[in-house]
Amino acid sequence: MAPSSTDPSRPAAVAPEGAAVAPTVLVVDDERNIRRTLDLVLAGEGYGVSEASSAEQALAILEGGETPVDLAIIDLMLPGMSGLELLERIRQDDAICELPVIVVSGHATVHDAVKAIKLGASDFFEKPLNRERILVSVKNALKTSRLAREVKDLYAQMEARYEMIGQSAAMQRLYKEIDRVAPTKATVLITGESGTGKELISRAIHSLSLRAKGPFVKVNCAAIPRELIESELFGHERGAFTGAQAKKRGFFEQAHGGTLFLDEIGDMEPTAQSKVLRALQSGEVSRVGSEHILHVDVRVLAATNKDLSVEVASARFREDLYFRLAVFPIRSPALRERIEDLRPLADAFMETFCRDNGLKRKAIEPTVYTALERRSWPGNVRELKNVIERAAILSSDVVTIADLPEDPHANPFDDDAQDGAIPAGAHPVPPTEAEAAQRGAGALNVARDAGRPRATLREFRDGAERAYIIEVLASLEWNISRAAVVLGVERTNLHKKIRAYGIKRGEAHA
Repeated sequence: MAPSSTDPSRPAAVAPEGAAVAPTVLVVDDERNIRRTLDLVLAGEGYGVSEASSAEQALAILEGGETPVDLAIIDLMLPGMSGLELLERIRQDDAICELPVIVVSGHATVHDAVKAIKLGASDFFEKPLNRERILVSVKNALKTSRLAREVKDLYAQMEARYEMIGQSAAMQRLYKEIDRVAPTKATVLITGESGTGKELISRAIHSLSLRAKGPFVKVNCAAIPRELIESELFGHERGAFTGAQAKKRGFFEQAHGGTLFLDEIGDMEPTAQSKVLRALQSGEVSRVGSEHILHVDVRVLAATNKDLSVEVASARFREDLYFRLAVFPIRSPALRERIEDLRPLADAFMETFCRDNGLKRKAIEPTVYTALERRSWPGNVRELKNVIERAAILSSDVVTIADLPEDPHANPFDDDAQDGAIPAGAHPVPPTEAEAAQRGAGALNVARDAGRPRATLREFRDGAERAYIIEVLASLEWNISRAAVVLGVERTNLHKKIRAYGIKRGEAHA
């Protein structure tokens, strides 16, 4: 091997326009003059070049990984292992199987060319080599490879974004239900509170079904105006109504061969409900303004945060459609029912947010998890995601309790009572910080003497702070506003610490 970058007569490779780093091309040919020619042509355009005179030498370079290679140009006729055999070996190696390869030959046959393309060669051309043809082929092969990597990365990110997280008992039950129903053709009704991840469940069912390679079409029934829902679901012909300037395929047509997810179906208006029922029963739809019947092969998954049995009883939802949808009901558990999943969820949201915004991964202090686990989470996982993203924005390298937004659902004490005047004649004196710290340290010492591990510095500090806050609050008859003044902190910050430390009204420090 003779990397061109070591040639003192040639300037260092400069990346081609639009590239951050100069791509490296491995030239594999037993003819020295061919290697030299390709070296001059490619290096002259800013590419890095490595050389190998045999397939075995090329494999040593590729498998060794010491010289990163972005593209290989391989001669068909090589001593020992042939160029086609080398290409086969590359495609069989997981580490280098996606490497773009251009095959060249001075004795090409149609059979060789066809086989090279079947093995994934980006191009195949004969000697003598044409400079412009080489450069165009190299540029196109590198561009195609880069786009393929980007698409793969996007798919990986999309899959990660829709990954279901959690190992709680509630989630284990949910996974089993998904595994059972996904391979079938059954219609599924997914129920649960807002923000619990009903769309994730639908996507999981689709990805594990026999329709996984087909389209997944999501429809938010609550977001479509009543006068347009029929057109959106079933499509329309040009001129079918005012504004219909072109023919349009409806969601049922778009989902043909795949899955149609009807989100918030409890908000669908009655006329559309009857037509959805007919489509489910017959597999036939008709565009608005057309008499032509279209046959569609669609699996329907539906979701709602409403109790459809109540909606049926109130005549707001068709009973026959309800039973048609609820062939296999699945309930999405609320976050409070799977609170042990909060930590991995928070970590995943933090990692995703930092990655998407080009930030360094931020750590989360253990006390933050504890504070979050004490919240009620009526907004469920969606609310947790918003809290983590805001904390990521407000924090530095580590997320602390101070970075958490105010809990809008918390009301640790009745503020009207807290802010009332201190009874006449009462002149409570809050303890000094040293006294409270001593009490906090005493509590930690008792724990240590009882055989528990020695407290960390943070645990000692938290214990002392908690004890001091309780002492001040107790001395001021739990008046939050006055305690905040004594403690020298904002009232909202004191509320935050009360929640974080799990302090209850009337609590006395042991």
